[in-house]
Amino acid sequence: MFSLNRVDLVGYQTQPLTPRQTPGGTRVVDMNLVVPYSFQSGKGEMLSGKSFHTVTLWGAMADFASQYVRPGSQVFVSGRLQTDSWEDTESKEKRSKTKLVALDLILLDPKDGQREAPSDARLTAGSVNHAQVIGNVTRDPEMRTTTSGQSVLTIGVATNERWKDRASNEMKERTEYHNVVIWGELAQEVQRTIHKGSRVHVAGRVQTRSWETKEGQKRTTTEIVADTVTLLGIKSREVAGNIKTDGAPVSHESHEEAPSPVGVGASAPSVSYESDVKPEDLPF
Repeated sequence: MFSLNRVDLVGYQTQPLTPRQTPGGTRVVDMNLVVPYSFQSGKGEMLSGKSFHTVTLWGAMADFASQYVRPGSQVFVSGRLQTDSWEDTESKEKRSKTKLVALDLILLDPKDGQREAPSDARLTAGSVNHAQVIGNVTRDPEMRTTTSGQSVLTIGVATNERWKDRASNEMKERTEYHNVVIWGELAQEVQRTIHKGSRVHVAGRVQTRSWETKEGQKRTTTEIVADTVTLLGIKSREVAGNIKTDGAPVSHESHEEAPSPVGVGASAPSVSYESDVKPEDLPF
């Protein structure tokens, strides 16, 4: 696998589903999910809102959703981000829209219907919006400062997907380009340490913003708001002592002092970490 492009959502279907069929006879349906969210801003404020996501399902998954998913149904969806581009027939402008192509779908509603959320459920009654990508940075970070003085950085990350075409039996490849937004102290470190061509892991949430052009036309962009950005393919000083290249055994002894057992005179039982599986028993 070249890279990672995965998004997990727990949200609510907003409207009735309208299944359709491609000219080749494949069933397809688009879900429209609303996902409530809350997060802490760089100033320590708790912000809340809703994000909306288009999710495309194919084949048997589309049939299942068409039969069981209703407006208000809570679902878990896992899939990959895909951006489709086209040219507007009137203005000839290039347009694009990012959606989630579903790989997994789980209906979350109990058989007897959804229950009321507990009144004191502040942390456990939320939803899930988690995105992860592993890929290469496509441009040098661009730093801006908001009117309130916060640092915000944007980078592009490219991921690759390979699959075998059923019709031609040929291997095909597709590249996705992800806009990543980074705030605060993390933005400042990314600007210092990450550049075009760096390989990174980005984790965060997906959001779609809308605005109007000077001509009054509506435009949208989908981006990943990063919680973490990890530089990949680098040496780690922390694990250098645990890696041997000369065939000598590696010491796994911890240099941290273990906590004392609970109770006076208590002692922990000895544990054997020897595996019951013998190398000669393995089938490869």
